[in-house]
Amino acid sequence: MFTGIVEAMGKVQNLTPKGEDIILDIHTGDLDLGDVKLGDSIAVNGVCLTVTSLPGQGFTADASAETLRKTSLGSLSQGSPVNLEKALTPTTRLGGHLVAGHVDGLGEVVAMYDEARATVIDIKAPDNLAKYIAKKGSITVDGISLTTNEVKGAVFSLTIIPHTKEVTTIGTWRVGSKVNLEVDLIARYLERLLLGDKAAEPEAETGITLSFLAENGFLKG
Repeated sequence: MFTGIVEAMGKVQNLTPKGEDIILDIHTGDLDLGDVKLGDSIAVNGVCLTVTSLPGQGFTADASAETLRKTSLGSLSQGSPVNLEKALTPTTRLGGHLVAGHVDGLGEVVAMYDEARATVIDIKAPDNLAKYIAKKGSITVDGISLTTNEVKGAVFSLTIIPHTKEVTTIGTWRVGSKVNLEVDLIARYLERLLLGDKAAEPEAETGITLSFLAENGFLKG
């Protein structure tokens, strides 16, 4: 588990293809690896990866074909900056929100503009994730715990303060950039809970619909 509070920006040192997978060699910059051991988890742009070696100034991790298909890690190249966060411990300050490091889908930056000293960024989520995104709710974008200020359909807006832009990869985003999205865990579990006994049925994987809510007394006519 993670909190979505980026601890350091690293960069990709090398990418080594292994069949359809790749081995990522990440230089971790200011991230303290003193308490990291083989098999530990580190979030890279919001993707939970397992440390496979610790060669001095960084770590290596395997990225499977599935991970490369479903996240933006497949578009990384040598020198790409990445957001890094070590897994939380029982004594970690929960400064963001509970983050699993399991990417739900890729979003796209569709607008960016300045508002006073802040930067407003609009991101379009995949349509199937829109139901999990709420105004003033939490969302993880490239491993960063952020608050949605506005939501219009599948597009949500973020207001980024200068500090956040400076210490994360947000400063490298442009209109058209693809970003990893992880929706709030509570929304995911709430959806399954509302299904009740129907959660065991195969068609339940399609999720909650308005007709389901009406049939089960959650909506009043």
